[in-house]
This record gives sequence, C-alpha cells and structure tokens, in this order.
Amino acid sequence: MKNDLLQKYISGEASEAEKKQVTEWVQESPDNMREYLAQRKLYDIALWQSKTMEEKPQNKRKIFTLRSAVYSMTKIAAMIAIVFLIAHYWKNKDTEKISYQSIYVPAGQRAELTLADGTKVWLNSRSSLKFPTNFQGKSRNVILDGEGFFTVAKNKEVPFIVKTKKYDVKVLGTEFNILAYSTDSIWETSLLEGSVEIQTNGKRELRLEPNTMVRLQGNSLVKQHIKKMEYFRWREGLICFDNISVKEMIEKLKLYYGVDIVINNQEILGNRYTGKFRAGDGIEHVLKVLRLNNRFTYEKDDETNKIIIN
Repeated sequence: MKNDLLQKYISGEASEAEKKQVTEWVQESPDNMREYLAQRKLYDIALWQSKTMEEKPQNKRKIFTLRSAVYSMTKIAAMIAIVFLIAHYWKNKDTEKISYQSIYVPAGQRAELTLADGTKVWLNSRSSLKFPTNFQGKSRNVILDGEGFFTVAKNKEVPFIVKTKKYDVKVLGTEFNILAYSTDSIWETSLLEGSVEIQTNGKRELRLEPNTMVRLQGNSLVKQHIKKMEYFRWREGLICFDNISVKEMIEKLKLYYGVDIVINNQEILGNRYTGKFRAGDGIEHVLKVLRLNNRFTYEKDDETNKIIIN
C-alpha cells in the first residue's frame, strides 16, 4: 500500500473508491493492520498536539462515545478493524476550527455510537456516517451511506436531518431505521416512534407515522405498515428474514457482506424463507442453512470475493 494513499485515507481526503481499496487492504493480513494502526497513531499524535496548543484546558470535553460489538474473536485483526474512525478539521469563515468525524463499519460487523447531542446511532455492515463533533447552526446534519438506526435526542429548535444519496430524513426526536446504500437501488425508512419527514432538496415529500415505513419502488415512494419488528434486531447482530424470496435474501446478503453473488440456479429465486442468523457466523453459514430446503450448490472464490450458486 502506497504511504500517500494511506495518509489520504486517514486524513479523510480519500475518494469512495480509495476508501474501499484501503479497507480491503487493511483486512487482508495482520501486518497490514499493524501498518495502518502505526500510521493512524502518528497522525492522531500530530493532530492532538496541534489541537492541544490551540485549545484551553477548560474547553476540553468528551464529544461522543463509541461502542463496537464483535462477534468473531478468531482474529485479533477482526477485533481491531471493527470500525475506522477518522477526524476532519477545517476552518470556517470565522477562522474557527470545526471538528468532523467519519466512521466506517467493515463487512459482517456493526457499531454503536452516541453523538454530541445525545443521539444514539447503530450502524450496520458496510455503512458509513459523517457527523460534526459539535452541532452548530439551525439543524443537526449527518450523512449516511448504508444502514443506520437512530434514536434522536429531542430539540424542537434544531431539527435532526439524515442526508442520503436519494432522500433526506428530517426529525425532531424519534426512533427510526434507514436503509440507504449508495451502491444499491434499495432505499427504505422505517419509523418506530415519533414522526419523520422525507425530503428532496429541503421540500417535504411525505410524512411517516409510527409503525409505518416507506420504500422506493421505481421512481415512487410507497408507504406501508411495518409487519415485523424482528428485522431491526440487526442492532443485536442478528440478520432476520420474514417470508422473503431467496432473490431478496441474496440481495441483502450481498449488501451486508460485500460479496458478489452470481446465481446460475434460477429455480430457487422464487422460494421464500423465514429465519434468523448471527451476522458474525458469516455468509457461508447462511448459505448452508438455506441449502437445507433449497437444492443448490455453491462455489466461493476468495481471490475475486465471489460466490457462484448453481
């Protein structure tokens, strides 16, 4: 790995393609992980020293807490690489430094964090969240790419807005789930408590009531009732499926595990499945269980990160 690309990633200046390249490289071996951590430590020390010189001691406070859940303890690197947390600093018009954070969760993992305003966020596999260390201005904006569950701290004067590639979700204080991977056409928002507005360019598209969800179908947003709450147990490390087709199931697995799955056996696509799995058990465990009631074989190519179902 070129040192300049690694530094670019750590400083938060890497493109999405470069981020993917670095995270895949880090997870390839313990040596790569050690090199990343060494570079990360040097960067943090330099950043901390610079920031300490500019801040007064009484202004220091805890901004947020981060707790990650690890289900596979077989590799030390897997425990260390649960999340990649990056700090960004830049000057505004008043020449004051504003601190931003970016967190990325690798495939098959999940993470939990509490933002500066008290909002709790759970991030699913292969998800990223960008957020300011201190919320300022008339709204509390964060940017999500992937899947996140939010329990938003109430503040009637300053709404909380989750920005995604397709739509924005505006709330005052509530619990909801967003599924919005930029690499996939699936877009869903499910509301458990409170109310949310779905927006485009600041204009309201629709409002959700508790126990309702909206999903993008074609070019239209379609509302419906939430039939099962089990799905949201992904926060506990569980992948739950409720009477969905094998085709839909495979699409979700591709998202969560970052694996390219090619299906040559078209006969199984219409079959439906209900069940739950621990995310940490891995995709091959899911396929082996699925194979009990569906006739198919599969081959896994670790070099190309591809699974072929026959």
